[in-house]
Amino acid sequence: MLILNKTARVFSNPSKRKIYEYLRSFNFHPGKVFLHKLVLGIETSCDDTAAAVVDETGNVLGEAIHSQTEVHLKTGGIIPPVAQQLHRENIQRIVQEALSVSKVSPSELSAIATTIKPGLALSLGVGLSFSLQLVDKFKKPFIPIHHMEAHALTIRLTNKVEFPFLVLLISGGHCLLALVRGVSDFLLLGKSLDIAPGDMLDKVARRLSLIKHPECSTMSGGKAIEHLAKQGNKLHFDFKPPMQRAKNCDFSFTGLQHIIDKTVMQKEKEEGIEKGQILSSAADIAAAVQHTTACHIAKRTHRAILFCKQKALLSQSNAVLVVSGGVASNLYIRKALEIVANATQCTLLCPPPKLCTDNGIMIA
Repeated sequence: MLILNKTARVFSNPSKRKIYEYLRSFNFHPGKVFLHKLVLGIETSCDDTAAAVVDETGNVLGEAIHSQTEVHLKTGGIIPPVAQQLHRENIQRIVQEALSVSKVSPSELSAIATTIKPGLALSLGVGLSFSLQLVDKFKKPFIPIHHMEAHALTIRLTNKVEFPFLVLLISGGHCLLALVRGVSDFLLLGKSLDIAPGDMLDKVARRLSLIKHPECSTMSGGKAIEHLAKQGNKLHFDFKPPMQRAKNCDFSFTGLQHIIDKTVMQKEKEEGIEKGQILSSAADIAAAVQHTTACHIAKRTHRAILFCKQKALLSQSNAVLVVSGGVASNLYIRKALEIVANATQCTLLCPPPKLCTDNGIMIA
């Protein structure tokens, strides 16, 4: 706790007056009796401020979330100090809303769980600082949570999944394959050597200026690519999947992004348009990018499944592949993973879309 307190002081704290005003705002219910342990989960690792109260049986009593997507869409990406300020402005309201919906007061909590890594340091600091003040005020146990472990285990809230199982986490900030052997027992099989797939798709969407496209102006980069790809020919551009000769389960997306950038520049010259204008071939590029990304992810996942089965780390007949993270909501990529799962006699499971992205439930 001493280390956590020192860590908390590194980040800017909300004023004590605001915290105490916030704590006094709760309606306490001294007559209530809860039969299960109650955990408040707080998530501020990137650009979503989220909180939830979950009991030990997995029942979600209340949740709240504030998304910063619209703000960052206008700036073309997440700016850490901006994200930090938005977390500061919203964390008190979000935590209070989650507790109010659940009809639980801070004093009735069994513990407070908060994301401490990985993520943006400035964003993480807001959640950690706020949590530790609640911990200190109400003398509750503090549970530090690894963001990726939370994503990996979320499926057990909605499905009866036994250990071990294989998990693929793909999002705007992360990309990894791991064998989940227990609640805190993970064997890392592969990870991105550079950027995450969601980050790459966002960068390609920005290079294509899809925010100016009438059908994509309110969409995130990844969603814009998926939407436009439906109208394009995935074979019009021949982008090769990365790392085809690498004998491991790692990923790489930077090289693919550079090739796409060069292709876009060349097409702009051919069409005689300035950077920032929409290419007539934008849909074909989006389709090819999505297809190549799906092939790369599917091939590395296929390799991981074969390795685990060969080493008897997964069942030969009823293995489970869990896919989570924001990119898991891309239906084209998910279909590619379904093909891999069927070919290797695996059951593919994905948490509901709202649990695939960052949320307080998975932390609780």
